[in-house]
Amino acid sequence: MEEKLKAFERLLNIMDDLREKCPWDKKQTLKSLSLLTIEETYELTDAIQEGNLEDLKGEIGDLMLHLVFYSKIASETNEFDITDVLNTVCDKLVHRHPHIYGDVVAEDEAAVKRNWELLKLQEKGKKSILQGVPKSLPAIVKAYRIQEKVKQVGFDWEDKEEVWDKVEEELGELQLTIDDREGEERIADEFGDVLFALINYARFLNIDPEAALEHTNKKFIRRFQYIEQSSDKHVSELSLDEMDQLWDEAKEKEKE
Repeated sequence: MEEKLKAFERLLNIMDDLREKCPWDKKQTLKSLSLLTIEETYELTDAIQEGNLEDLKGEIGDLMLHLVFYSKIASETNEFDITDVLNTVCDKLVHRHPHIYGDVVAEDEAAVKRNWELLKLQEKGKKSILQGVPKSLPAIVKAYRIQEKVKQVGFDWEDKEEVWDKVEEELGELQLTIDDREGEERIADEFGDVLFALINYARFLNIDPEAALEHTNKKFIRRFQYIEQSSDKHVSELSLDEMDQLWDEAKEKEKE
């Protein structure tokens, strides 16, 4: 434990030095750091998805630096400091785990999550459990979090077969709007319903839809780049049949 505390103290001391002496660090504000933090979070996610633990170690450190940086900036205006931040999260964890630190009984994971959501509502005086879903989340992640949130209070499908029926229903409604040549806004609305239903289905299959789509993105990039690299002609000069043939070659190579 002492070694861990020393390492964290070292980071705090370095942060103090940078804020005092480095022109770039001195210039930063809470807002200027926010977009950089999002970038760091995505880099951390990349390391996790790629299973690169060495990169993950570095990305965790980068993100931790940002959290210390925010706390340092806030301390300069006497709003709060890193001690307040750590005590706040510790108090929150103790309060939201009454089955550990109190006399509440939680028989399974579902009960823990349900208690967590109800306690959050009580703490912040919120009127909806969905107020806890960040507005700036990417749409696929946001849809998944919305579905997870309402699940905690029992608003969910019984099984994946029901969810798939909903997917097919939404696909049918989308096709109808297209066949009837309804307006672009109406078609987009139905298309969104299809995506939301598919994300729900992914959740019932224990699939992270964001990770699944990113896997497909990478697969598409890999195969298309094979097309680009496997012909003497520029890709724009290839016929569709030629590109399809190279695409199939790329797929076969992946099986080797």
